Amino acid sequence: MHPAQIVDLFAGPGGLDVAAEKLGVASVGVEWDSAACATRRAAGLETVEGDVRCYGPAVFPNADVLAGGPPCQTFTVAGTGAGRRALDDVLTFVDRMVAREDREEIAKDLAKLEDERTGLVLEPLRWALEAIDDQDKPYRAIVLEQVPAVLPVWEAYAKALQNEGYSVDCGLLGTEAYGVPQTRKRAVLIARMGNEPVELPAPTHRTYRKGVPRNSGASSLKPWRTMGDVLDRESQFLVISNYGTGGDPKARGRRGSWEPSATVTGKISRNRVVSLDGTELDRFSFSEAGRLQTFPADYPWSGKDVGQQIGNAVPPRLAMHVLCAAFGWKPPTEELLDSLKTWKTEEPVEEGIKTEEQQVIAVAV
Repeated sequence: MHPAQIVDLFAGPGGLDVAAEKLGVASVGVEWDSAACATRRAAGLETVEGDVRCYGPAVFPNADVLAGGPPCQTFTVAGTGAGRRALDDVLTFVDRMVAREDREEIAKDLAKLEDERTGLVLEPLRWALEAIDDQDKPYRAIVLEQVPAVLPVWEAYAKALQNEGYSVDCGLLGTEAYGVPQTRKRAVLIARMGNEPVELPAPTHRTYRKGVPRNSGASSLKPWRTMGDVLDRESQFLVISNYGTGGDPKARGRRGSWEPSATVTGKISRNRVVSLDGTELDRFSFSEAGRLQTFPADYPWSGKDVGQQIGNAVPPRLAMHVLCAAFGWKPPTEELLDSLKTWKTEEPVEEGIKTEEQQVIAVAV
């Protein structure tokens, strides 16, 4: 398939959209965080600043692919856990939505959840069903990603979408298995309208294991990529994590520059970087943190909380693999993947239209 446009819900600073741009696919992102929108505009990415819940497929008539990575705070181990406690409720909501229960009643019950952000994980399903029911124009492909704890929700989505005529696959992917110099697990779902089977992308690199050499493992896979592979530092270094190991704040996790980074979080600036003799070095810059996520080195990070923007983003290199699989394309070539090293030079997009009514009109036009 050859997509016309992707509408990316909870688009953040542009991880998936960067991948789409490099693949030659148009995209528009819906994002309510003004800081992430500032970065998107500086990068020249089409952006609607607003709440995903206030929009729907009718506002984006050209989009034939739906993508999204709903906020994960309530589902993460580090968060309050409200999402995990509400998992059964969320799965019940999936069933109610698929049964086409009254939308207003569902919205009222969603508002009763312990943390309103938990219900945001249902927004992509609302959009997918509205495209079918209200627009009579199902999305040709759907791509979703989240933290591993959300996999049961994606599995429920898979059953729902299969009943609507989609071929679906979902599961956990490790980013380093796709050439991202970072260990990070994501729950990913891809769906494509029709009977043609769809599968998650096959790994291209070996899985990282502490103490296991890079050159051991399947010869058909490339060695995992290291921090040293993508950063321009002159000598080897150690990264000492801000997080404790095993609940002990004194036992900080450590990774060497000859290894992939640990999961990049919004607190990456708190991680110490030291030489092998213990000398304190400059901590990671925004550009370096972005490169560990496979953003271009010159990506124009803007606005506030840039570290959080970077930590929340989907790695563009992983997104490129996932999009190709969703579209039924061959895996991205090395030339395409290498294109992620630099971004295009463009004048920043002007500050967007502020009111939701004006945004709707602007996008519809």
